[in-house]
Amino acid sequence: MSEQEMTGKELEAAIEGFSTIFHKLEDEISTIIVGNKEIIQLSLTALFAGGHVLLEGAPGLGKTRLVRAISETLGLSFRRIQFTPDLMPTDVTGTQVLTEDESGKRTFVFKPGPIFGHIILADEINRATPKTQSSLLEAMEEHQTTVLGERHVLEEPFFVLATQNPVELEGTYPLPEAQLDRFLLKILLKNPTPENLKEILTRTTGSKTPAPTQIIEPEIARETIENMKKLARKVTIADPLLEVIVRIISALTPGSQYATDLVNSYVRFGPGPRAAQAMTLAAKVLALLDNRINLAFEDLKTVVIPALRHRLILNFQAEADEIDSDQIIEQVVNAR
Repeated sequence: MSEQEMTGKELEAAIEGFSTIFHKLEDEISTIIVGNKEIIQLSLTALFAGGHVLLEGAPGLGKTRLVRAISETLGLSFRRIQFTPDLMPTDVTGTQVLTEDESGKRTFVFKPGPIFGHIILADEINRATPKTQSSLLEAMEEHQTTVLGERHVLEEPFFVLATQNPVELEGTYPLPEAQLDRFLLKILLKNPTPENLKEILTRTTGSKTPAPTQIIEPEIARETIENMKKLARKVTIADPLLEVIVRIISALTPGSQYATDLVNSYVRFGPGPRAAQAMTLAAKVLALLDNRINLAFEDLKTVVIPALRHRLILNFQAEADEIDSDQIIEQVVNAR
């Protein structure tokens, strides 16, 4: 149903349904993932905004469990790709295999790779070579892969959640800016508090470990998610808030008329149009969670750092002075 055909009551019911499903998913995943409510909300926000997530954190913080819990609560297929230096692009996308039928005729048949799933965990993505990393680019951006000139469309919904370890850098290949820009949000996982660690031990070291309950039936899960993604795009944004987004992006671009001294001193390249799109789409999902069909500045403020932190290219002086992207973005937002 188009926005014009949807009555006020129908739109209100759709927004309420969106919020109900989202919060049910949050609560169910929280039974598995302890003390990371914001991480869970941002991951689901990216899913319903139609984007992908880059998770950065030390080993053992539950990154894999989070992705698996999302797929299990939604009843969607889950695929894990362990990125290693010897992983080839065809190990991700699939390849043509020579087969022989009963009559002895030989033909090439496409054998899909692990990228053909709904929820994809690209584990330790920065351990693979740039050639293999780039095999994800087409899939993430266009939701299709091309193997030996043949196009293969991926089934919707298609959600990639990639992880990388910020501590161990030996034998890794940093993601190029073009690929980082494909991720809607970059989320940082921190070590659990003592209270959360105690709860983790209680849940995971006993005779029974919690398992998530499926919230949506598999037959309607895909259609429900696609409808929720369409509804998120119907959230309206007033012109003054569009100006705020443009001003933030401009202020983070060195040399622009709105750039702060901190930006001019430490930023080499600022965020581009895709950064503004990421902010807007993620904020629209948060507006629906607050039962609103219009965007508010608080929605933008919640997502601005995870949407922009991986899109700022800092210079060597920033590293020397221990200045990171989050500090620069926070200063720009607070100075608006």
